Amino acid sequence: MITFVSLLVFLQTGTSLGLSVCYCALLFVPWVLKSFLREKVRRVARFRRALQCCELLLVLSFVLLGLSLNPSTWMFRFFGMSTGNSGGLFTILFLVSLLTAWHELAARMYYERMLRPRLQRMYNGPKIFVSQFMVVGTYGLLIIFVGTLQVLYRSILLAWSRGMFLTAVVLSIFYIYHLFALKPCPVGDHAKAGTMVYAVKKELHIIDRIRKRPQWYRPVLMMFILLLPQSLMFYTRVLFFLCQEEDGGLGRSIQDVGFAQGVVGVIAFCLGVSLGRRLLHHAQVLAFVLTLSPFVYLALTLAPPPLLWQLSVATFMAQLCFGFGLNACHPLVREISGERYRNTINYLYVPLVASVMILPMLLSGWMVGWLGFQTFFLIDSLCAPLAWVFIYLFYHKK
Repeated sequence: MITFVSLLVFLQTGTSLGLSVCYCALLFVPWVLKSFLREKVRRVARFRRALQCCELLLVLSFVLLGLSLNPSTWMFRFFGMSTGNSGGLFTILFLVSLLTAWHELAARMYYERMLRPRLQRMYNGPKIFVSQFMVVGTYGLLIIFVGTLQVLYRSILLAWSRGMFLTAVVLSIFYIYHLFALKPCPVGDHAKAGTMVYAVKKELHIIDRIRKRPQWYRPVLMMFILLLPQSLMFYTRVLFFLCQEEDGGLGRSIQDVGFAQGVVGVIAFCLGVSLGRRLLHHAQVLAFVLTLSPFVYLALTLAPPPLLWQLSVATFMAQLCFGFGLNACHPLVREISGERYRNTINYLYVPLVASVMILPMLLSGWMVGWLGFQTFFLIDSLCAPLAWVFIYLFYHKK
């Protein structure tokens, strides 16, 4: 909801390409900073209460989004949507991003506190499956639903308003269920709460110790170069689908985006991640495959597919490479964290990957507006050979 769905909301409410991508890149910031909340959440230990509060606030946030996108409500004017101001919309979505980051931490720690390691491993598979299914449900089915409402209502804003209300209803069902289903966590001496200042200092201490590792910056730089092609095309591929043909895009409907990117693309990405995990010891192969996706979109600019199934096949190939190759980041994060901090890889992975991707994502929207899609994807594809050279040098020296 805070990545591609938000991008579509910004684009369809009149925000420019560059500013839409910039806003969505900034929505990653809470996920970069969430590692600083880890110690605070762990020491508070009231994970059940934290989960329920986050879910209630998320429901209210999506109700607020629904009201602010409805032209017939006073919230529409209050958040500046009547004047085309997207700052109010960004503020609400940033709040949603903060809540989801906090919720993810609390949920992970609730599992760790309530379930034995054997049960954690048993539930890990269903947890991953449900998470992936929810991505299909939001980026795929919800987008198709909203696109259909846009045709029926002949109003983009009203359709998005109904979509946000539907999301709030679904989340409220989970919230009501969790009021009764989640059991209180056992509280011990280790659960004494510390201040937020203490929590941040604790995390900064860990990061400082990582920085003292010899040449810690090498894997960080390698990760930036490795993810550069994907960072540049992370949001621009959606822009490419939606923009009209006279502007260099494919001129597809929002329903086509929901099916090709949100259903077929997400399934391909999840399949690629699962297959790539089996080759974690072949990091160079994973890294090579990761950089292939831009070539697919470059080919689409040269020969636009007339049929949806052709577009879906191309999207499947691009996202399969993305998911498969993304596993190349795991060895780099493990090298940064070190053997002693191996358990922190789950907390370091998302913040590190997001942090190295934010700057290219911020710039990509304006680059497309300046260069055009064909030139942009050509430059993006040329970043791949650069990454191949660095991959060879990085692992050859090791």
